[in-house]
Amino acid sequence: MLTTIGHLFYEEDSFFIFVLVTLILGGGAAFLSGRAIALTWRPWWQVAAYMIVLGGAVRFFHMALFGGHLLSLHYYVVDTAFCLLFGFCGFRMTRAGQMAEQYGWLYSRAGLVNWAKKRPAPNAAAQKSG
Repeated sequence: MLTTIGHLFYEEDSFFIFVLVTLILGGGAAFLSGRAIALTWRPWWQVAAYMIVLGGAVRFFHMALFGGHLLSLHYYVVDTAFCLLFGFCGFRMTRAGQMAEQYGWLYSRAGLVNWAKKRPAPNAAAQKSG
């Protein structure tokens, strides 16, 4: 039975273990995986496929290093959700940079994770006659 809000996210006695394994190790690996998928111009749904596997690896690290439960569906879903979050962030940040750089005449960067279509330059001849 879950006794505190913290136990919704981690099963160990220390919040530091959750931060270390799930957020730093798993999140870092997920971010770099999402970045690698974007750099090879693969589609976004491949991030989800890889993060399902990575969520199992993070769950294994919890079990192997700190005695967590390997086959806990609840904590697997939590770990995978954080991996998906970090993976999609890495993917979108990289893809936004790619689109702005590769197609610079068509797109410009619009924030950290987005790109926008450039507005056409006003015609110089139309401005002089008006």
